[in-house]
Amino acid sequence: MEAFHTLTSLAAPLDRTNVDTDQIIPKQFLKRIERTGYGDFLFFDWRQTPSGDPVPDFVLNDPRYKGAQILIAGKNFACGSSREHAAWALADFGFRVVIAPTFADIFFSNAGKNGIVLVRLGEEQVAKLLENAKTIPGYQLTVSLAEQTVTDSQGFKASFEVDPFRKFCLIEGLDDIGLTLRHAAELDAFEAKHDRDGWLKAKC
Repeated sequence: MEAFHTLTSLAAPLDRTNVDTDQIIPKQFLKRIERTGYGDFLFFDWRQTPSGDPVPDFVLNDPRYKGAQILIAGKNFACGSSREHAAWALADFGFRVVIAPTFADIFFSNAGKNGIVLVRLGEEQVAKLLENAKTIPGYQLTVSLAEQTVTDSQGFKASFEVDPFRKFCLIEGLDDIGLTLRHAAELDAFEAKHDRDGWLKAKC
């Protein structure tokens, strides 16, 4: 998992509330066995028409937001089913940060384990950021995980809370496997002792 310290990036405004995980990554794509490639299907039903043509007024089809790594959304983001694929799709598309007033609890956990920083701000603060991202060309935000702040060049500054353990994992770039591997030497020693004790017991 890529470590996260500070990010300055274009911000894309997804001015919708109650965005559910079936919109983030529709169910027909959950049959894939890979953990990569889901970015192509992010917001699939909103990005294109039934005939496959791009929806021109959808934010991720707007060239002004090409390359954005920060997504701003309305409250209750990623509600619905608990599919981890939603986090995979956002990360694979290139988003490192999602800012919203509230998030679904299970998604909140899944996102952190996949290197995505979730920033909870007040509804008025999020409304301001959405408006800025819509109206200011090339609007960028800076998210500092170390300082737990969101800032822009227009004078906006807000602080956000983050669980200390999740913050540590994100800054160090540690997912669940990475956390386990930090104890590789102790695990190897335990296994060696277990094998040795088993061999001695069998010999006796």
